[in-house]
Amino acid sequence: MAGETYRSVDYHTGGEPFRIVTELPFALEGADVAEKRIRAMASAEVERVRRLLCHEPRGHADMYGGFVVEPNDAGAHLGVLFWHKDGFSTACGHGTIALGTWAVESGLVAPDPSGVTDVVIDVPSGRVTARVRTDAQAQVTGVDFINVPSYVLAVDVPVRTSRGELRVDIAFGGAIYAQLDAATAGLTVTPGAVEEIIALGREIKWRLADTEFARHPFDDRLSGIYGTIVFERLPEAEAGPGARALRQRNATVFADGELDRSPCGSGTCARVATLTSAGELGDGQELHHESVVGSPFTAVALERTLVEGIPTSQAVIPQVTGTAHRTGEHTFVVDPRDELVPGFVLR
Repeated sequence: MAGETYRSVDYHTGGEPFRIVTELPFALEGADVAEKRIRAMASAEVERVRRLLCHEPRGHADMYGGFVVEPNDAGAHLGVLFWHKDGFSTACGHGTIALGTWAVESGLVAPDPSGVTDVVIDVPSGRVTARVRTDAQAQVTGVDFINVPSYVLAVDVPVRTSRGELRVDIAFGGAIYAQLDAATAGLTVTPGAVEEIIALGREIKWRLADTEFARHPFDDRLSGIYGTIVFERLPEAEAGPGARALRQRNATVFADGELDRSPCGSGTCARVATLTSAGELGDGQELHHESVVGSPFTAVALERTLVEGIPTSQAVIPQVTGTAHRTGEHTFVVDPRDELVPGFVLR
């Protein structure tokens, strides 16, 4: 029986899945990864394969993954097109952490004897680094995700919702996020509240979708409110002798109602930019960022930076540290008699 076959290696980062696909039956065209994303979004052939590997019955409504592509140039080890149930995203921090782990564990990038190996990755929002840390046996122990410049776009933006008028801050961390203090909406970031958080996150995203706040200031390919971060402030944590870390928990609702099981890598970068700009996160101070299921990232602003008219008080180079673990290797088949190809999602 003839049919299609697709292979993947799957990881999770802080509980959030990431499906890595390195072989496709067609070329992904484009001068760079950003252009490849735009062309992929317009291609019925590419969209069909994304749906096959993301949607049920091979995936689910909260699945995430990426197609490995050629980098922009020889300065990077690989490129990637990130995808979720609704399409292709501009950035993905948890996916970058998974890709760095996979690159070293698969032998694509040899581990440096020093125990620190930089895996350079071209993503639609720019060039990022997964700084992979290994032990004496060359086993991966953690990854520092060093992102593109992240910056505040607007603060204290009023949004009319079913819970009344709420106020959000908006920042770019590779994608654009609206950020809401859970307490102002009468919520706590707990597993028992996820249905309410998802509903409110979707509402805020779509209320802002056609406003000026959804527009990237100088690259329209990066425009659009990608997600809503609902965060909760927690007591400070120890961060070494004499140091205290800011501690927060968040639930990030992205695409149309997907809930990130991790603390969200690019969303954490948006939070670092926002908290640094507001003076809540000091220079060099750690942010201990927890997800709705309790998985942790540690983040810090490595430096302040200047980005096309964004003042240094509002823009930083963030680093997010986490771990990823392989969950399986899969061979997916497509039966030509299957009437449910390319799949479906239930939300």
